[in-house]
Amino acid sequence: MAADERVLRGSSFGGAAAAYAEHRPDYAQDAVRWALAPAPGPRVLDLGAGTGKLTATLVALGADVTAVEPDPAMLAELHQLLPDVRAMAGSAEAIPLPDASVDAIVAGQALHWFDMAVAGPEMARVLVPGGILAGLWNVNDDRVDWVAELEQISEGSASLTFTDWNAHSADVRLASMDLPGLFCPPDRAEFPHGLRRTAESLLATIATHSRLLVMDDAARTVLLGRIGDYLARSPETSAGEFTLPMLTGVLRARRR
Repeated sequence: MAADERVLRGSSFGGAAAAYAEHRPDYAQDAVRWALAPAPGPRVLDLGAGTGKLTATLVALGADVTAVEPDPAMLAELHQLLPDVRAMAGSAEAIPLPDASVDAIVAGQALHWFDMAVAGPEMARVLVPGGILAGLWNVNDDRVDWVAELEQISEGSASLTFTDWNAHSADVRLASMDLPGLFCPPDRAEFPHGLRRTAESLLATIATHSRLLVMDDAARTVLLGRIGDYLARSPETSAGEFTLPMLTGVLRARRR
């Protein structure tokens, strides 16, 4: 996306911080383990940590976590939900940590918001040599028919889909991580994931995506109404709880 749109959408989440914390999915633990597996030590920076969705998984896996988040409202939710985690204000372009102070950097649903021309050298600065940079994204599995139809009805607002990820999105994001002289060429992997939802909670999740957050009220109401109508009539989503089929996609690069 264009730089001005990236800034607008990337800064839109604070107004929905509580809903983000409640409704956004966590990450497949196998994906997080794979992301961290080559790291030379336990010190992990969760960069663009948001409300702590990925932070909580890192803590559960025993990592020594520092969380950095630029949005005050998102950071406040993280402090409330994970009061024992070291968390501070900062951004990928200005990380408030010393040189060579972490063994891995992870970014959950966040790396695409970074200005990589600035953030790349900054992330390399705080990583030890041989340290790991990993981006993780939850993607809806639109190889399942009803998920593909949801994608069409939502006009691409429901989530990044596996088709988009597999066709070009992963390659674009891989290219952004391939910073000559700083990181080795990245690896890629996907891990099955699932999210228990009702029609109401899935609609609330979709409402936290940046494309909807920056819409005018009338357009957002119309789009959410159309999505809600589909979820109410689809047999897969209309009869109570269901599992939204997902994958966690991971891109992982080693600092030179």
